[in-house]
Amino acid sequence: MATSATLPAATRSEPAAALVMERYRLVRRLGTGGFGAVWLAQDLQLGRDVALKAVPRHGGSPDRAQREALAAARLNHPGIVALYEAGEDAHGTYLVSELVHGETLATLVAAGTLSDRDVLRIGVALADALAHAHARGVVHRDVKPPNVIIPARPESEAGVAKLTDFGIATLVDDEPLTRTGDVVGTLAYMAPEQAEGRRVGPEADLYALALVLYEALAGTHPVRGAGPAATARRLGATLPSLGRTRRDLPAPLVAAIDRGLLPDPVQRGTVAGLRDVLADQRPEVSDEGGALPAPRRVPRLPRATGRVAAACGAAGLAALATTTASAPATAPVAALVAGLAVLVLPRVAWLLAGLAVVVWLAAPPVREPGTALLVAVALAPVACLLPRAGRWWSAPALAPLLGAAALAGAFPAVAGQARGAVRRAALGALGAWWIVLAEALSQTTLLLGPAPGTLPPGDWTANARAAWSGVAEPLLTGGALIFALAWAAGAVVLPWLVRGRSLLADAAAATVWAAGLAAAVNAAATAVTVEGAHPDPRGGVLGAILGAMLAVLAARLRHAPPPGAEAVAPSPMGSDG
Repeated sequence: MATSATLPAATRSEPAAALVMERYRLVRRLGTGGFGAVWLAQDLQLGRDVALKAVPRHGGSPDRAQREALAAARLNHPGIVALYEAGEDAHGTYLVSELVHGETLATLVAAGTLSDRDVLRIGVALADALAHAHARGVVHRDVKPPNVIIPARPESEAGVAKLTDFGIATLVDDEPLTRTGDVVGTLAYMAPEQAEGRRVGPEADLYALALVLYEALAGTHPVRGAGPAATARRLGATLPSLGRTRRDLPAPLVAAIDRGLLPDPVQRGTVAGLRDVLADQRPEVSDEGGALPAPRRVPRLPRATGRVAAACGAAGLAALATTTASAPATAPVAALVAGLAVLVLPRVAWLLAGLAVVVWLAAPPVREPGTALLVAVALAPVACLLPRAGRWWSAPALAPLLGAAALAGAFPAVAGQARGAVRRAALGALGAWWIVLAEALSQTTLLLGPAPGTLPPGDWTANARAAWSGVAEPLLTGGALIFALAWAAGAVVLPWLVRGRSLLADAAAATVWAAGLAAAVNAAATAVTVEGAHPDPRGGVLGAILGAMLAVLAARLRHAPPPGAEAVAPSPMGSDG
């Protein structure tokens, strides 16, 4: 493309009338680097501001600019600075991209203005952007804080951070820009295999992302030394754990970042795996001093609300246990003590309260060791399957409560709102376990009805051995485990299917989910019945439909922009360097 004005050299002052590609009027220079200059320019055809990267034909790196254009042309993601156009003339090569108003991550980290939760939000956005690039055969190879722009007004959570500068990106289905043995990138953020000049894959970007997160959370760079030589000596070494500097961070978060920094790329895991941990642990870290605008979602309930809910759940369980054991007069006191204790110490007090209930049921004057055994059998798996989620420990009680309203099938949708696949699976399985135990204790049908071979309460309440052989064993050897697996699977896959991006797609996915869940529950019901009968689980279908509706509503609320949200004005494309 021809220009009506010669592009001024980066070292001279530029006239405001300079016109590039007969369309873009240069306004002012935003930055310079070893490969050219980035300008604020006006698009005269569309009447918008853009960022224009100009790489001189002589003394620049036109091959790098061409590779950046080829890489960026494959990408379309809110977490990646969008490329609008590329062109060249006798003076240089030009890349025109969106203009993003904001700061680089390097600037914000240096200023110390980001909270831990801010860092994890940025990490999730960058992981999503890299996953998008990798799926399209692009490996960035230069992920570092200066190449990450934090918009002042992000359009969505996916755009809370924008990755830029694909100038040294490699295309996995093309010949590499550099020969094997050449080293390109920024030394302090290079994966060991990249520093050795080997051809790299997505694992190198994962390493760099983990390093960026480590630096932002710890306030120190574990690789960078006093000079290039000192930095080079640390490449390929096993780095000190993030937990040594930040002992207050959740263990799963520390483990995921440490894993991403392992020297062997095969052992690092995946960008998607790191992203899941960042999203799961984000509510668990501090938001004190946060600098990013609030996410465009329905605000999460404060942590204190979760603790109050856990206390209320524990109080209700304590009251129910004492009432069931023919001691209704003590129920208010038991509920008050359990609730206050769990409010102060959610996990420890819950365990102690559960132990106290079991002992109280087995000892005089109640003397119901069989009931005590079944209560212990219900409580013990909770702490084992949800060791760090004390605020969820009373949630399985919702399953029998929904069963009493003939809506038990909705519980997997409730469990599906938890963060993390492991937690969702545990909640789904525990809800199933509690509902089958509640059916045995009450001899009522909440969903499937008591399992064949289950003895009536009068035959086992005073005998622990009879309670085990007459209640627990029929459940474990019947279809209860199939039922628990079905609910666990339903809770795990629900947020993967219902994503909140399209109402029509969510409705279709939720319908498929509800049908699959109802079919799985029917299969479990068949397994627990005698002689191949096909019962109609009470509330299985209706509850699954209600759960699907709730899942769609929850997903829409989480992803809905606030009223009056405006489109984001863009920001300066990162310069090289």
